[in-house]
Amino acid sequence: MTPHIEAKKEDIKKIVIMPGDPKRAELIANKFLDNYKIVSNVRGMTTYTGTYKQKEVTIMPCGMGIASMGIYSYELFKFYDVDEIIKVGTCGCYIDNLDMGDLILVDGSYSESTYAKVQDNNSDVIMYSDEYLNNIILDTSKKINKKIKRGIIHCSDVFYEEDEEYKKVLYERYKCIACEMESFSLFHNAKKFDKKATEILTVTDNLVTGDRLSSDDRENKVNDMLVLALESVLRL
Repeated sequence: MTPHIEAKKEDIKKIVIMPGDPKRAELIANKFLDNYKIVSNVRGMTTYTGTYKQKEVTIMPCGMGIASMGIYSYELFKFYDVDEIIKVGTCGCYIDNLDMGDLILVDGSYSESTYAKVQDNNSDVIMYSDEYLNNIILDTSKKINKKIKRGIIHCSDVFYEEDEEYKKVLYERYKCIACEMESFSLFHNAKKFDKKATEILTVTDNLVTGDRLSSDDRENKVNDMLVLALESVLRL
């Protein structure tokens, strides 16, 4: 147990899928898992362990933001001996040639955050995902006919970004094609503990054109991402 996770060590499996939203974690458990049980519910971060096609997996939400992900992924890696984390989430894109519902496999995460600097005196501004996990996800995407794109993304501390020119700078300087709010600390913690982590994102908003998915389309498109993550788990 930790201050933020009340599960017994044996109740958290070696592979964890992490959505941001606790309601999405509940959806994954109800829709895809067999014989699942709730293993932790501290601060409403309801965590489920069950089987997907007989493969044991834990579904745990991380909340919103670098700090929240930093706490949960740190504790999972260090105190629960988790080996792999696949983050699943939604994003807004910085370029106009990404379509609503496109899937992005995150190669690396650029951030202005001081998370790594404060924790480990690490001044790197880009944290990279695990290539082994990425190759499994790419191969799985071909087998189940799910198209996926790759790229660097911006991991921001700010949801309501109002500097339109800054988005262009991020793309030109770091090739950031989209933004979200959690991956930087996840990738840093994985590197710190010599573990594996990556992220699959669904494009739900285009911050250039103003396009966005409707609530119904958002649910359907996110389903493609969840299936890809779970099918990839079968190969770990």
